[in-house]
This record gives sequence, C-alpha cells and structure tokens, in this order.
Amino acid sequence: MKLATLKDGSRDGQLAVVSRDLQLAHLANEIVGTLQSALDDWSFCEPQLTDLYEALNQGRARYPFAFDPKRAMAPLPRAYQWADGSAYVNHVELVRRARGAEMPESFWHDPLMYQGGSDDFIGPTDDVVLASEEWGIDFEGEVAVIVDDVPMGCSEAAALGHIRLLLLVNDVSLRNLIPAELAKGFGFFQGKPASSFSPVAVTPDELGSAWHEGKVHLPLEVTWNGRKVGEPNAGVDMVFSFGRLIAHIAKTRRARAGSIVGSGTISNKDANVNPQIGYACIAEQRCLETIAHGSPRTEFMKFGDTIRLEMFDAQRRSIFGAIDQKIVKLP
Repeated sequence: MKLATLKDGSRDGQLAVVSRDLQLAHLANEIVGTLQSALDDWSFCEPQLTDLYEALNQGRARYPFAFDPKRAMAPLPRAYQWADGSAYVNHVELVRRARGAEMPESFWHDPLMYQGGSDDFIGPTDDVVLASEEWGIDFEGEVAVIVDDVPMGCSEAAALGHIRLLLLVNDVSLRNLIPAELAKGFGFFQGKPASSFSPVAVTPDELGSAWHEGKVHLPLEVTWNGRKVGEPNAGVDMVFSFGRLIAHIAKTRRARAGSIVGSGTISNKDANVNPQIGYACIAEQRCLETIAHGSPRTEFMKFGDTIRLEMFDAQRRSIFGAIDQKIVKLP
C-alpha cells in the first residue's frame, strides 16, 4: 500500500491512497482523515485502506484522480518524533578520517542517533528555504521507517514487527554550523533544519524481496543539478538494521505511533574506490577528496541548485516517488 498526505490548507493535510504506479490517488476521508490518525488506530484502519488501495489498482475505486506530487506534503507533515541514526558507519569513519580523528571501536557496536526537529517537515517538491549559502548547505539521502507504538525494552527482532511504513528522506544539513554545535557537547540543532520526505510512504510488502533483515536492498539515485552523482545501495554496509535502531530508541523509553526513524546517510565502502557508486551527501565526497588530495574540491549547494532523490524497483518503477527540490534564499 502507498499513502500520501495532500495539501488542503491545514497543518496535517488529507490522507490519500496512491496507486502502485503513482498515477492515481483516492482520498481516504471515508476511512480516516490523516496519516497520524491511521497510525494511532492501525489495526482498524489498515484493512480498510488496503481494500481501497486494491480497488484503486484494479480500476474499481469510485472517485480516483490524477496523483500530483506537487500537491503532496510530507507523508507525516509533523510527527511526534524524528530520530535519525547513523547506520552506515563507513560515513562516520570517513568524516573522522578526513579531520585526522580516530573512530572509537564502540561506533561499530552502539548506534549513533540524534533527535531532530519534527514539528515542520518539508514536502517532496517544496523549496528548501535557507538564509545563507555560507552555512554549507548539503543534502543527505536516507531511508526511514514509521512505527506504531513500540514498548520500552523492545528487542531488535520484535521491533521489525512495529514498522508500518517506509519512505525516503532528504536530511538537509548545514555543514558549516555543525562543528561549533558539536563542540558544545550538546548535539545538533541549528545545523539540522527541516527535513524533506518522499511523496508517498509505503508498507514493507511493496518492496518485495528487496525488504529483508530490516534493510532496503536497493540503490538510491541522487541527482544534483541534473547530474547523477550517486547510487549507493541502501542494503549494503548498513551496519545497524532498522530493527536495531528502533530497539536502541526503546532501551529507556517507549516510542509512540507516528515516530519516524532514519537510517542516516546511505554510504557504501566501495564508493571509496568505485566512483560510479558516488555519494548521497556532499560532505562524504569532500571527505574523500580531503583524504586523497589534502583538501576538498566539491563545493556545497548554492541558491538555485536542485536535488532529486529517488529509488526504483527491479523493473525501473519508482517506489516512493521523487524528492525533487530547489534551494532558495529566505526573502
């Protein structure tokens, strides 16, 4: 099943079911108004939403209309929690190597995670509005999951059963603000503005065999200013599965329905020697350049730049739709 939230003038939008080929949509208002409400009562809403999804795909839905990603908000326009991990430890290792710092051995066994702002997410085709290029504007291509209620102490295996939906993320990062923030010893804040999400969120079964062991085994295509700069595989070198990331959150607390858990920047070790794999964030490319040449050569994003993130199945069909955005200056 594929779900989207459409703009209707409200903060939380209107839930719609979207066809598998992303061509048609149907409002879900006769079942439930918003995605958060559906997640709050998933066992009741999910079968009805699935029935509508099947009817839409089979041409039996009563009021279908063309699906326009420009009308889509983030699937959850605001969420109770946005917890972003760093499951691709290769990315962390490269960042530390580039600045001459050793990586603690514990990073391979204990996930890194931060809590980002979840009160104001950006839609998949909405502009990313920022005040200054000097902040070091970067994109970060990720996969994320949305869970239902997760109990405290939930195991890694049990955590996988709480995943209800998957989606793509552009975790916008302001690289030149981050070092000073981390030096304070209190984590990210201004360096992590609002994140962007794909037009649709999908149930795990939509991924077929590409979804196993709590990982999405498909490449993410990253296109910057019309040029493909990366296609790292999200299932390769993911040290911590989504089950592990969710269990990490639940060690000391419950995670409520509608919490979003991110994978962190998708990063493959082979990209270090195979440029065709490329990168899912500029910072990683700059780290490789620093290691090889002593200084970075790739600049961060400028106003007017565009970024597109998209994932396809084996038949080259878009799964989540595309995050397709422009960086613009705050008026």
